[in-house]
Amino acid sequence: MEKMPRWADVALIPLINLLIAFTLSALVILAIGENPWSAVKMMVSGALGSTYGWGYTLYYATNFLFTGLAVAVAFQASLFNIGGEGQAALGGFGVALVCLYIPFPHWAIALIFAMAAGGIFGALWALLPAYLQAKRGSHIVITTIMFNFIAAALLNYVLVNVLKPVGSMDPSSARFPDVTHLPTFHEMLAPLGIAFSKSAPVNVSFLVGLVLAVGVYFLLWRTRLGYEIRAFGKNQTAATYAGISITKITLIAMMISGGLAGMMAINNTMGEAERLVLNSVEGAGFIGIAVALMGRNHPFGVLLAALLFGFLYQGGGELALWTKIPRELIIVIQALVIMFTGALDNLVRGPVERAFIRAAKRKAS
Repeated sequence: MEKMPRWADVALIPLINLLIAFTLSALVILAIGENPWSAVKMMVSGALGSTYGWGYTLYYATNFLFTGLAVAVAFQASLFNIGGEGQAALGGFGVALVCLYIPFPHWAIALIFAMAAGGIFGALWALLPAYLQAKRGSHIVITTIMFNFIAAALLNYVLVNVLKPVGSMDPSSARFPDVTHLPTFHEMLAPLGIAFSKSAPVNVSFLVGLVLAVGVYFLLWRTRLGYEIRAFGKNQTAATYAGISITKITLIAMMISGGLAGMMAINNTMGEAERLVLNSVEGAGFIGIAVALMGRNHPFGVLLAALLFGFLYQGGGELALWTKIPRELIIVIQALVIMFTGALDNLVRGPVERAFIRAAKRKAS
């Protein structure tokens, strides 16, 4: 007997988890003497009440969409890629090399090369942990965590000793040429007569992320390779018996995952900062884990979860700026969402499954 319908797994359980997390957050806000309803209105207004707020919400959501898709692809192969932070950072290095040293005639051509460079650097950074698991038995969780620190140290060295302009004290590269600057929503919508905030950083990378989400869906559910990845993730023993190579799927799935994380750099490095800076990823690699978990490792679910976390980041920033609620409490709210959609998912899933089973039995009788 099916435990519960697909829609309940994809929509109902995440919704209940969110309600629990927001209820507990409201109680915490109430405990420090603030009005939870006013806090909610401030978050909604700050994140969605203007094109400026939408611009930042969609900018953060773009980062989370890339890293969420990266984690989701690895999850489909039963691989827990926690290295999105390092893969995105090294992807930024690849994007910087392309933008700084190749003369482009147009931003669209620069974007294609930047995506390729970011994807290749991210994929190669994921390749070695994948190889160590497939051939040496090293656990992918441990190696990808370690590679995050190695990537941070490597990027720090490169920025300080190689890419930093002469005379600059800031550990960052030179600014990219103007021709590589990606069009923002303000620039794209202005010819259509639609006003959008000029200072909002959301750019064409968001549309690229949507295309990649569709591409990941077709890869996983409409191709032979995607079938092999999902079969391997469901049952490695059965997949091996069917002729699917453990080494091949581990390497390919992790390289696709790393490549998606590396391509995030077109948004934060090429699109927003327009140069390579230290700590440019800002935790998006780790947030991608929560986004993938909440989105049930499905591209459409990942998109919705990325939008939610973009709202939490932008709305939480406005809340910390204009109220007495400390920034640390905003992090607590985000952590509660992550905890209930990830670590405590079974707290809700079990009772919901039993309720559907009882309802099905009553209907059958």
